[in-house]
Amino acid sequence: MPTDRSEQFAAACALMAMVDEMIDGALLVDRDARIVWSNDKHVWFTEKLMAQLGFQSRAEAIGQPVERVIPHSRMREVVESGRSMPLDIMRYGEHTLLVSRLPLRDERGEVIGALAFALKNSLTYLRPIADRFNKLQSRLTRVEQELAASRASKYTVENLIGFSPAMLQVKRLVRRAGQITSAVLLLGETGTGKELVAQSIHACSDRAHRPFVGVNTAAIPENLLEAEFFGVAPGAYTGAGRQPRPGKFQLADGGTLFLDEIGDMPLPLQAKLLRVLQEREVEPLGSNQVVKVDVRIIAATSRPLAEMVRSGAFRPDLYYRLNVFPIQLPALRDRRDDLEILASLFSEKVALSLDQPMRDLTPPALDLLRRHDWPGNIRELANVIEQVYVRTEGDRILAEDFADILPDAPLDRPASAKGKRPLAATMDDLERSLILEALADSRGNKLEAARSLGLSRTNLYAKLRKHGIPVQPDD
Repeated sequence: MPTDRSEQFAAACALMAMVDEMIDGALLVDRDARIVWSNDKHVWFTEKLMAQLGFQSRAEAIGQPVERVIPHSRMREVVESGRSMPLDIMRYGEHTLLVSRLPLRDERGEVIGALAFALKNSLTYLRPIADRFNKLQSRLTRVEQELAASRASKYTVENLIGFSPAMLQVKRLVRRAGQITSAVLLLGETGTGKELVAQSIHACSDRAHRPFVGVNTAAIPENLLEAEFFGVAPGAYTGAGRQPRPGKFQLADGGTLFLDEIGDMPLPLQAKLLRVLQEREVEPLGSNQVVKVDVRIIAATSRPLAEMVRSGAFRPDLYYRLNVFPIQLPALRDRRDDLEILASLFSEKVALSLDQPMRDLTPPALDLLRRHDWPGNIRELANVIEQVYVRTEGDRILAEDFADILPDAPLDRPASAKGKRPLAATMDDLERSLILEALADSRGNKLEAARSLGLSRTNLYAKLRKHGIPVQPDD
């Protein structure tokens, strides 16, 4: 080795001796990543480890490739790349070490070796700092999550499950509704997911980071509706608090207000709501002061709002104010192509909530679900899947599992052991199946079903009793 290089290595060794009290081990390698020096207390050169590696003493390790002594060493990487590794955690034997690796250069800047040292009791010293950092990070994350939960919607367009033509149309309209600021009116039967759609529209809009406030008009007593909507001034009535209580419009300021079951709103309150939508200001109950609000309205109803307008049960001017961008949500029976994916999704969710293995639905079970009319729509399907989990057992969900849950659903009867059945029994099953299909197509209208089957209404009722099909009044 040239003299100048020897002097440089000697200088490096002298430097390491100066910081000996700060470190728990030091190592020096040349440009070939061979060990040329280590301090006496080096954690990598304990007698136990030397014996395991086949060395009689630590002196025998000098001149060896560094990987021969430290199998997972990255010193060769430092020598070849010339880049330092200021902090790295490595495991060696029974030790967990915080290691720094630095390239060693000559006067011309060429790498002639590398230096590594392990900080003394590094993990012990760093643990209080790491614990404090982790606590602060956890606290910050929790605050951010709480703030986001209070301002953002829970659902987006991705949560609208289904690929049927009807659902693809709904998704297209939701994205379009997110691009405009006009009022949206969601129409559909109960259980079709109107609030999920409303939150998806909010998430698509430029108000996504502002509050989303929902209120179910049908769930609030009529004498409290005005206070819920517009807020209460201090001492407005007996029992009112000393502090003002903001209403839903004020809570939703800058964001979206979702008015569910708007068709159940009393006529007097409809007039006040119309004024708020026109003037963009509210007057809290018991106050003479008006408060400016900036709220985007999404209303929803399962009632025939247009018919209610004609009958005088709903104000036409409010209807026209709300019915700017209507979206009709399809019933589940009109999107049966989505039933399999929805049933599997609910099965996964219920299994997770009950801490049970997920159960797949067999083809006969899916066929039975497709033949059901689903008056309760998606909400009913979720309830049925949960009932199956708590009432039955097994690795899969069978058609027979729905026998008590959906008693009106047509359950296929098994054939005889030899695979042959009497002609009369087969004809009865076929007749029953045709009747159920006609009832499903007519949505339970007996007269319409009888006409499609070429029967009189009296004969149809007789056959319903014969096959044990429940007789209910026409819709």
